[in-house]
Amino acid sequence: MVLVVSPIPTAEDTLDPGVEVLQLPDVAARLDLPVTRVQQLLRDGQLLAIRRGGALSVPAVFLTDDGAVVKGLPGTITVLTDSGFTPDDILRWLFTADDSLPGTPIDALRTNRGTEVKRRAQALAF
Repeated sequence: MVLVVSPIPTAEDTLDPGVEVLQLPDVAARLDLPVTRVQQLLRDGQLLAIRRGGALSVPAVFLTDDGAVVKGLPGTITVLTDSGFTPDDILRWLFTADDSLPGTPIDALRTNRGTEVKRRAQALAF
């Protein structure tokens, strides 16, 4: 019996080069999880990864300072994925400034304005 593991979906690195990213071992350390569990979070759409410098990396702003995934991020990714957004589209949307928020959706999620972000994500589905 051969166990087949699905590939980890990645988005194109369209982020500003100044956006800090963490390689998977660093993400695992911050979340206090094994790397294999971080890989599963990526496969399950709880996080997004890019390839930077050849290594799988996650934007540092997706994690809180106290070692957790930003509240509301997994749900937002799910809503956008279910709406037909690709990982590239989702990453671009999370980092695109919106004057009505103000700031970017990921900034809003980090400052506990997740309800508004999720509402906007749901509106994109229609």
